Amino acid sequence: MHAFDWAVFWHYLWPGTALQNPLIRNGLITTILVSIIAQALGVLLGLLAALGKMSKFPPFRLLADAYIWYFRGTPLLVQMMLLFFGLGVTHIYDFPALVIGPVVISGAIQAGTLALAINEGAYMAEIVRAGIESIDIGQMEAAKSLGMTFGQAMQRIILPQATKVIIPPLGNEFNNMMKTTSIMQVISAGELFYGFTQINANLFLPFELFIAASFYYLAMTTIWSYIQGRIEASLGERKAAHTQPGLFQRMFGAMPAPHAGGH
Repeated sequence: MHAFDWAVFWHYLWPGTALQNPLIRNGLITTILVSIIAQALGVLLGLLAALGKMSKFPPFRLLADAYIWYFRGTPLLVQMMLLFFGLGVTHIYDFPALVIGPVVISGAIQAGTLALAINEGAYMAEIVRAGIESIDIGQMEAAKSLGMTFGQAMQRIILPQATKVIIPPLGNEFNNMMKTTSIMQVISAGELFYGFTQINANLFLPFELFIAASFYYLAMTTIWSYIQGRIEASLGERKAAHTQPGLFQRMFGAMPAPHAGGH
């Protein structure tokens, strides 16, 4: 029976020792950067898809609907494998390594980031659309009566107000994005979980190492949950104190019980 190796567990859990290993240090940096870039691109794609879905031009609606339908209806793992290996085998795009100064970005990281962004865009499209549709249609009509074009009205009137509706689910999507980057391990992208799997290939202590890895993801999502709460509070998005989801509720999915006589 295998005894739990506490020395290995603490070595790869404690940042002071774990981050001395380039696989973990670089993997952690890559995970954070990929999450930020993929989420930003996903928001942009989601905005374009949402506007396309709401367009009066049928081809735009059809294209947006097809994009959302396909990427919400198929597994991200399949999409990532198809993008990286499929495009490479057909030589549509081989994902060559990019060299930016001293930084080398592997093709796997590029493909993984792109797959995450495209997939996220399909989900963000519905979030953005719901945010836009939450704004009274009379505000768009009023903006047009003042001589604004559709684009100007969206930029100056609708989207700033819709942001308050979009921010909470957007924050949740980014929280999920940081965890989902672990899927990139299947294409050997050098993110955090890939680093731990490479160390495990030498030590073969998956229980100790993968528990340690899980705590790194837990730390990232906990920190982001706190940041998200501060952002929402600054936007005035929170409700009365007795209905506000605090950090505990964010992390554990628990919501305060309704008061007696409530709906």
